[in-house]
Amino acid sequence: MRTILITGPGGGGRTAVAAATALAAARTGRRTLVLSADRTDTLGAALATETGPTPTAVTPHLTACRPDPTAGFRDDLAAFQERATSALELLGASRLDPEELTPLPGAEELTLLRALRDAALSERHDLLVVDLPATPQALALLALPEELRRYLRRLLPPERQAARALRPVLGRLAGVPMPAEWLYETAARWDVELAAVEAVVADRDTAVRLVAEPGPAGDDAVRTATLALALRGLRPDMLVANRVVPEAWSPGLVAQQRKILEEWGETYDVRTVAHLGHDPRGADDLAALAVPDAGEAPSAVEWPVVDRLTEDGVLVWHIPLPGAIRDELDLVRRGDELVLTAGPFRRIVPLPSALRRCTVDGAALREGELRIRFAPDPELWPTTR
Repeated sequence: MRTILITGPGGGGRTAVAAATALAAARTGRRTLVLSADRTDTLGAALATETGPTPTAVTPHLTACRPDPTAGFRDDLAAFQERATSALELLGASRLDPEELTPLPGAEELTLLRALRDAALSERHDLLVVDLPATPQALALLALPEELRRYLRRLLPPERQAARALRPVLGRLAGVPMPAEWLYETAARWDVELAAVEAVVADRDTAVRLVAEPGPAGDDAVRTATLALALRGLRPDMLVANRVVPEAWSPGLVAQQRKILEEWGETYDVRTVAHLGHDPRGADDLAALAVPDAGEAPSAVEWPVVDRLTEDGVLVWHIPLPGAIRDELDLVRRGDELVLTAGPFRRIVPLPSALRRCTVDGAALREGELRIRFAPDPELWPTTR
């Protein structure tokens, strides 16, 4: 199944574009599901059909869904309390009733990720269109599966489970129940679920599509989003320039939009969507937007390691970072990981196996690409005879 993740700066019309994209695909006969994480029913307003946690049939081939973070949070916490009964009783803690629970920060993101995973694994649809939150929240959401998996592996390393046979003995000696078994089982289940979401985002049939209004604020947001996506190994398949005004409108606004569109055209595959003069509502308005079709997935972003041992005695890791500024880049080698910071964004990535036996020999930013040089460590690098 093909997946299109749509995001953009707040107020740029990304929900309307997501709804129009899903509707256009459904009209070609593709079984399409559109998901939204918005607490208010902005998606339903665009489709002129109320949406909620129960999938709603909008047209014969289009279904809309807006997952409920409150219900998901209650179910997860109730299940956690059930598994942790022994530990809670040991601590004298009181159980929480479902009626008193309200979602904590991050519950909406986790609920949307779970819905994305379930939809991607289902065979009931041909196309999944996801109306992600505004760019800053969307970028944090896309980073969440990888970051949570890394935290789980650091806090509960799988190799520690080797002592599981000793837990009953330790429990009898201590006179208290040992919660480690259920804790590791829960961590393993979360790891599998997060890995499934991570696989959907990294899949070659998944595209990230940016939606922005061609103006100064939209221009800044697009450049920031492009850099943040590149840091995660992603790039937009296209940039939808939304609410492009007709020539007959304000000459100053027309000139401003035209200038930014020309600049965007040098870097992105830009598709323009005309301003209707009002917020789109219903099938006729969405069809009038004439959004680009689902298209084909972009080629995967590669971070290749180039062998230059013969010429320069180094290996070079090429990391595309369009829009990065040299003074805002920072690299820290930590064991077998690289802590990479670009502006306000950071990612901790594992080193390719060949580079783990090397030391960092320098780095340079050229033409939107970070090139990190690695020199083989004589104590770790295999010798030739």
